[in-house]
Amino acid sequence: MALNNTTAFHDEIVVVDGLIIAKWDRELFVDMRKGGLTAANCTVSVWEGFQSTVNNIIDVNQLIAESSELVRPVRTVDDIRAAKEEGRTGIILGFQNAHAFEDQLGYIEIFKQLGIGVVQLCYNTQNLVGTGCYERDGGLSGFGREVIAEMNRVGMLCDLSHVGAVTSREIIEESSKRVCYSHCLPYGLKAHPRNKTDEELKFIADHGGFVGVTMFTPFLAKGTQATIDDYAEGIEYIMNIVGEDSVGIGTDFTQGQDQAFFEWLTHDKGYARELTQFGEIVNPEGIRTIGEFPNLTETLLRRGHSEDRVRKIMGENWLQLLGDVWGTA
Repeated sequence: MALNNTTAFHDEIVVVDGLIIAKWDRELFVDMRKGGLTAANCTVSVWEGFQSTVNNIIDVNQLIAESSELVRPVRTVDDIRAAKEEGRTGIILGFQNAHAFEDQLGYIEIFKQLGIGVVQLCYNTQNLVGTGCYERDGGLSGFGREVIAEMNRVGMLCDLSHVGAVTSREIIEESSKRVCYSHCLPYGLKAHPRNKTDEELKFIADHGGFVGVTMFTPFLAKGTQATIDDYAEGIEYIMNIVGEDSVGIGTDFTQGQDQAFFEWLTHDKGYARELTQFGEIVNPEGIRTIGEFPNLTETLLRRGHSEDRVRKIMGENWLQLLGDVWGTA
């Protein structure tokens, strides 16, 4: 497909990024529009408790209101399709930890009413729900089973990207609704605690789940030398296991964040023991910034994927998943 046609195709399709944890500001929203991003799951809570998370939501709502010509809030799949029609980017609010639920099941519905659509159950370590991927996995707790049931009831997507293997398996089996790894890479291409084995990928897909593929270079075999083709290879590897209807994009863009932010992320609870070291953070050549999103569409087409398949990978599969979990209300 010629470049002009590729650009037109990217402009036409729905593009959904299943995980962005970039610095919240107007510059980010401008780059989202430059990249033709239809919607993104954007993190508003990692280590924060209830009150601090509510404060984050207040701040983000204000930013969205101040840039309403660029972005809009998302509560439903119809909101995402409306964002496409309006030439804006839909902002889905999400957590990367259930820590903000504290020990109160009632907080789940409150956060749903505040616009939270996706919640990762654990971030790297143990919490009241279960265990993260960086320590011995004790599995899903009894309280965790109640959390899953309530998330299913209110229509909140369960994300297992940073969750331990045992806890993930038990959540997949426990949930009455589809669940996801919103941002991961295959262990088969690089042995890393954050990457998912072929068995884990097959298990979630066999139970109706979904896999968003990240491009975070510490998890790619070539690290900081990785290119957009290495990212595409990761997408293809996972697609060959889960199928073309159960795979999508979850970049894990950290655009604009500084070293202090990564220190906060990589220490338990944000301040305690160090869990991992990322080293230099450089996105793959060809998709260094959100504004370069059209290059991913071009790369997938160049590598021989059909237009229908690229539509699914770039966004339509996410729409199906979110519709299945959120419902149509």
